[in-house]
Amino acid sequence: MKKPTRLRTTMLLALIPLLLASSLSAQAPKGTAELEQEIRKLDRAEAAAVLVTDVPAIEKLWADDFTVNAPNNKVLMGKPDAIKLVRDGILDYSSFERDVEAVLIHGNTVILMGLETVKAKGKAPFAGQTVRRRFTNIWMKREGQWQLTARQATIISRE
Repeated sequence: MKKPTRLRTTMLLALIPLLLASSLSAQAPKGTAELEQEIRKLDRAEAAAVLVTDVPAIEKLWADDFTVNAPNNKVLMGKPDAIKLVRDGILDYSSFERDVEAVLIHGNTVILMGLETVKAKGKAPFAGQTVRRRFTNIWMKREGQWQLTARQATIISRE
C-alpha cells in the first residue's frame, strides 16, 4: 500500500469542508416544505385577488412599502400607487395564471420566480391580448405576517 503524499493529503483535507457543506445543504431545514406551501398559497391568493379586483384582500397581502418593477418599465413605489392602478382598471384581467418555477427561502424572506400568463381587459394595456411574462415576487414576514414586498415582471410575449 502506498503512503499518501503530502499533496494528496492536502487535497483530501481541502475537500472535507466542501463535502460537508454539500451534505448539509442537501438537507432541507425543518419546516421548509410547510413554509413553501404557505407562501405558494398566499401567492395564489394574491393573483386571485388581483384577478377579481378584491382591493381589501390586496391591501392585506401587499406591504405598505410594496415596490414593483412593472412590465411598463416603470417602478411603482408604495402600496397606494399600485392599488390606484387596480382601482383605475389599469390592472384588469379576464384570466391570470401564475406558474411558480423556483422558491428560495432565506429566513423571513421568500423569493418566487416563474411565468405568468394574463389576458388583459378593459383599460388595461394590451386589452384583449394574452400576455406572457417572467416574474419575481419577494415575500417578507414582518410582525408575524407574510406580505408581498417587492415584485418584478417582464413581458416576454403578446398574442
